[in-house]
Amino acid sequence: MPLVVVGISVLILLLLMTRLRLNGFAALLLVAVGVAVVRGIPLEKIPDVLSEGIGGQIGDTMLTIGLGAMVGRVMGDSGAAQRIAGKLLDAFGPRWVQVAMVVTSMLIGVTMFYEVAFIIIVPIAFTLVRVTGAKLLWVGLPMSIALSTMHSFLPPHPGPTAVATTFHASIGLTLFYGLFIAVPAGALIALAWPRLPFIGAMDPAIPKGLVSEREFADEDMPGLGWSLFVAFFPVVLIAGAAVTDMATSGESPFLHLVAFIGSAPIALLLTLILAMWAFGPRIGRSLSDVSASCTSAAQAMAMILLVIGAGGAFKNVLVEGGISDYIKDVTADWSISPLILAWFIAVILRVALGSATVAVVTASGVVLPLLAGSGAHPEMMVLAVSCGSIAFSHVNDPGFWLFKEYFNLSVIDAIKVRTTYTTVLAILGLFGVLAAEWSLDILGL
Repeated sequence: MPLVVVGISVLILLLLMTRLRLNGFAALLLVAVGVAVVRGIPLEKIPDVLSEGIGGQIGDTMLTIGLGAMVGRVMGDSGAAQRIAGKLLDAFGPRWVQVAMVVTSMLIGVTMFYEVAFIIIVPIAFTLVRVTGAKLLWVGLPMSIALSTMHSFLPPHPGPTAVATTFHASIGLTLFYGLFIAVPAGALIALAWPRLPFIGAMDPAIPKGLVSEREFADEDMPGLGWSLFVAFFPVVLIAGAAVTDMATSGESPFLHLVAFIGSAPIALLLTLILAMWAFGPRIGRSLSDVSASCTSAAQAMAMILLVIGAGGAFKNVLVEGGISDYIKDVTADWSISPLILAWFIAVILRVALGSATVAVVTASGVVLPLLAGSGAHPEMMVLAVSCGSIAFSHVNDPGFWLFKEYFNLSVIDAIKVRTTYTTVLAILGLFGVLAAEWSLDILGL
């Protein structure tokens, strides 16, 4: 049974990394090869399947994460991150630092991918940890939870947008309804989760090389205006492209230019150039000093990128092994509410494959024939699939490894933290969707 293969492979992976202390990159590749053999992928094709998985994952994330890490390190080495962190503390106070992270993350995360927003905000979180003496998860976890919620629930992020297209749902209405579900659910979990005893017992250190260790005097830091301008520069470019795409149709050279500048890699590359020009003199007297900051960030990211790439290989083996097709066939004849069915299929696919995008696309294809006669609002169907796709993030999800490495957690601790919060978010999202559907029916909308 394919799902048994998935379960056993995950257990073997955990054994290799916890008991045998095998490096995550090697462990993921080893298990991926084993699953490929068991699922009947021809031996001569396995290297290509692994390469395609790694290439697809790294191609999507390397530029974003690498450039984002460099921007973050330049901002840290110049004191810009400390300036922003200090103003957040002044505005909210140490007691409300988590609220500051949630508000900031939700504003930025509405239009930005999880990975992009994570890389941009995490230097500020690291700086707040150093300045306040708080635990890393106390400050960083609310940020990650808020970003996960925005990315998974709402368009214009790729998963919800793709499902909206499949269901012929209004992207604008999906975003409008989704905000009423995502904001309270995300804020509730973001503020509650760090207070759980099993998470409070964890005290990971900030990973080396990802943030400056220097404490800046006030006169040595750039002004707040420049610091915020550089931090929000990629947000404006990416958000502007997303809004333009949603609000316009057709093709023109101007729209192509907006899309180009608003793509995450280009936006971050322009931001890096801007940061080097604006903050370079504060890091050192020559361009080589700025380059050293970028090199340090790249070195710190090397293993993270390798592990994320291996996670992509594992995911691709599961897809090529027919796991998604099996789940689609098994659930095709289930007779339950299309909203619950859409959510549940997305959850199963997320658990089995790790890819939220594959989960939402496949789940939407399964339940699409049920939509016409169900009476359900297509926007609610989009949200049901989207919030289901966030559930049970674990070792076959490349985003899991980004979270694990940046928060310097063991595999078991990362599962305790991330797998639990993503699952509860998915459940709250389903309740929110069902309540919203009921409310729309009552109002006759």
